[in-house]
Amino acid sequence: MRPVWICLVLAGCMVGPDYKRADPPAVPAAFKELAGWKISQPADAVDKGAWWSVYQDPYLDRLEREVEVSNQTVKQFEAQYRSAVAVVAEARAGLFPTVGVSPGVTRSGGGSGSGSSSSRSGSTSSTGFSSGGGPRTEYTLSGTVTWDLDVWGRVRRQVESSSAAAQVSAADLANAKLSAQATLATDYFDLRAEDALQRLLSDTVAAYRRALQITENQYRAGTTASTDYVTALAQLQSTEAQLIAVGIQRQQYEHAIAVLTGHAPADLSIAPAPLAAAVPVLPPGLPSALLERRPDIAAAERTMQEENALIGVQIAAYYPDISLSVLGEYAGSPLGQLFKASNRLWSLAASGSETLFEGGLRTADVQAARANYDASVATYRQTVLTAFQGVEDALSNLRILELQAGAEATAVDSTRKAVDATLNQYRAGTVPYTSVITEQTLLLSDQQTALSIQQSRLVASVALIEALGGGWSAADLPAKIKTFNPLVP
Repeated sequence: MRPVWICLVLAGCMVGPDYKRADPPAVPAAFKELAGWKISQPADAVDKGAWWSVYQDPYLDRLEREVEVSNQTVKQFEAQYRSAVAVVAEARAGLFPTVGVSPGVTRSGGGSGSGSSSSRSGSTSSTGFSSGGGPRTEYTLSGTVTWDLDVWGRVRRQVESSSAAAQVSAADLANAKLSAQATLATDYFDLRAEDALQRLLSDTVAAYRRALQITENQYRAGTTASTDYVTALAQLQSTEAQLIAVGIQRQQYEHAIAVLTGHAPADLSIAPAPLAAAVPVLPPGLPSALLERRPDIAAAERTMQEENALIGVQIAAYYPDISLSVLGEYAGSPLGQLFKASNRLWSLAASGSETLFEGGLRTADVQAARANYDASVATYRQTVLTAFQGVEDALSNLRILELQAGAEATAVDSTRKAVDATLNQYRAGTVPYTSVITEQTLLLSDQQTALSIQQSRLVASVALIEALGGGWSAADLPAKIKTFNPLVP
């Protein structure tokens, strides 16, 4: 039994490198785009898991909550996560012995007379009788236990890799949810911007109709030429055409929102509503905290451990496979006396196998595994850099757009005053109507620009929240499935 105990002691060993998290790229002390910029409307608290609540829009809240339960892409990643968890269980099964049992019944006859015998495992068969005596029935019950000892840790490294892969899948699921939720919020604000544009164009059409009435009155009074009336009419009709076209883009956003919430486009209709005036900006915190706040970074980090463990799997192939097998059997008759000690048979065996030559296959497999790990390290570091870029981009967009919004609001106010003054001058006959057209066109352009800036600010706000992980944390990953070795207490 001494060789068996030696194997049991060796089973606590694992070849291959133990995982150590690779260093990320140099992390700055603070985000560059925050320098000299005071967040005008900070949102210091965000509901974890419901980051969209900072926009204080009940309808958006209702739509966002449908993403997690109805979005088909999220369901796909959830199913992939469950599959990854099942793979961990499959790998863990290799740590345990395999037990089998085989009952059997043999019915036989003997002597000089005609007869025959037949035996089948798990069944009974009778085909004849002998002239010298009756048939005889023999019962057997055998069991086998086979155990491939994980002496070098190949199976445990595979469990470690599969466990990390399950965590990668969990992070991918979180990232899919965040991406779908951010896309929905973006589409929602784009749709509301179309509502605001429709309201702006409707008000402009009403203003142009009033201006048209003024030119018509002036024409009938004989104080202006007919060209003023025709020009005003053309301007009104052109703006009415723009108003009609607003519906094209709005419907596309509505259809996209329906699909994101798991509905057919025909099943969802969103009533018009104003575009949000407040633009919440989440404080980004320290860049180092970003490493624990983004699911894509967590997925890249867990992938490193997955690939690192696979190096051990390949190194273990250099060493022999060792297995134990136990056979036990009872055979006798009648059935009531089957389990007597005199009817018992048993055997215990240990075996090993080793490939002596394989043309460099193992070396190549180890080299490939190390290369895959190096690639995962590069992917992790690139993911971190891209995350920093996403935050810096969103911060710069928000900072610059806030300045632009202030300047554009001043321009809209000035142009609106210019329209009123020019229209009064036209009534007095001191300026041609073309001056009114110029100022009205400039006012509409400035108003559309202001609306576009507000839309971009809200979209950039969503982009910042997404870049910061949407309130997610690496602590939200499922607990690591411990590598269980039944030979080690």
